[in-house]
Amino acid sequence: MIKLAAQRKKQAAIWAALWLSIVLVITVAIPLLLVDRSPSPSQPDGSALAAQGTAESSAAAEAGLSFLVPVYLTKEQRIDRIPIESYVRGVVAAEMPVEFEVEALKAQALAARTYIVRRILENDTSSVPVKGAWVTDTVAHQAYLTDSQLEAQWGAEAYRTNAAKISRAVEETKGMILTYEGKPITATFFSTSNGYTENAEDYWSDYIPYLRSVKSPWDSKLSPRFKETVTMPYSDFARKLGISGSVSASSAVSGSKTIEVSEGHRIKQIKIGGKLFSGRQVREKLGINSSQFQLKLKGKNVEITTTGFGHGVGMSQWGANGMAKEGKTAEEIVTYYYTGIKIEKDASFLERASKAEF
Repeated sequence: MIKLAAQRKKQAAIWAALWLSIVLVITVAIPLLLVDRSPSPSQPDGSALAAQGTAESSAAAEAGLSFLVPVYLTKEQRIDRIPIESYVRGVVAAEMPVEFEVEALKAQALAARTYIVRRILENDTSSVPVKGAWVTDTVAHQAYLTDSQLEAQWGAEAYRTNAAKISRAVEETKGMILTYEGKPITATFFSTSNGYTENAEDYWSDYIPYLRSVKSPWDSKLSPRFKETVTMPYSDFARKLGISGSVSASSAVSGSKTIEVSEGHRIKQIKIGGKLFSGRQVREKLGINSSQFQLKLKGKNVEITTTGFGHGVGMSQWGANGMAKEGKTAEEIVTYYYTGIKIEKDASFLERASKAEF
């Protein structure tokens, strides 16, 4: 009996220990099961943080791209605020023939966008006749045409095709600008070279490291304005250059002498009628195409033959089209004509430009 009692007492102790263990398990497990294990909204997991960062970057880029460019429309005498990419499209359509290769149009879009971004960042409103605009729609800044003007110029059917081509060039370069040492460049361009581009200081006064003379052999083969001849009465010629009436036509024209030629094969200095001129002065005073010119006296008239069309500094548009026809990309075109530049593919400059005041 004593042995049986001891055995029962031992079994009771085992059951008591078992029940105690069950109670402890339930006490700990139930609260744990009731806790929400999903991530807290205020503490996102790693993938959510990555998505958030991407969204913020995209938003920042869009903010930089969406600002409006106040353009003074000269014929309508009013200011129109135009989204920058729409502005670039209107500039490309106005400044470069739509028949050009897409890569040439893309190069033009890069130059056009760079021009306006640089101007805004520098708070430059020079040559704008009214307050509240950054640029006009003329070649004093960049020529610009509205959609309605383009449709009137091309016709409704051609407008759809041409507008799509221009839009492609702008879209494929969206948000990209040309920079040198971290700053937007002065992205000058012109129609037709004489076979070379011009150093900036040989036409203007300042040395600019990325505006250097390079060969441009495509223009002579493609551009209809590579070589042109105009004739004007000697009386007009002398008046525009301020040559004294006592100087004979033969002495002034036939006796003219080129003093210095630039690296870009244009006239730097020339003596006409006893007066010294820069090639640029002659070009601008006479209203001729280029500062590479030849003078001939034909009776009472002066025959002026020019080679090239434009100031010659920066990118040649017909040269760009020639490069594109050979399979060169827009990037190859702009890095050829603008020495040592880079293409910036982020929106940082555009974001800064969007905050500019004038």
